[in-house]
Amino acid sequence: QVQLVESGGGLVEAGGSLRLSCAASGPTFSSYRIAWFRQAPGKEREFGAAINWIGSSIYYRDSVKCRFTISRDIAKNTVYLQMNSLKPEDTAVYYCAVGSVYAYWASKDSYQFWGQGTQVTVSS
Repeated sequence: QVQLVESGGGLVEAGGSLRLSCAASGPTFSSYRIAWFRQAPGKEREFGAAINWIGSSIYYRDSVKCRFTISRDIAKNTVYLQMNSLKPEDTAVYYCAVGSVYAYWASKDSYQFWGQGTQVTVSS
């Protein structure tokens, strides 16, 4: 069973930065992809970024592509999301999720395991 624990959320002013972490435990992740999704109040959960555990494939939502960077530390079984130039519209609960590399990277239905989420609030 895969377990995911997010951390690093908080309150930041617009233009600021945060780094989220997702610590993963469980079976080997070689055929997995890890993604960050976010959900704002009253809105659908939406894709943010994803990275294959093995290889160089990385995916971003267009609205975060030039501001967010996803990375992984295989030795620590941890995936990070560096978020720069934050905007009030980035305010949401951020979730990490694990799914197969063979599934569509941007669909939440492609991910079987989810963390509990971490709140990110960006003030204007």
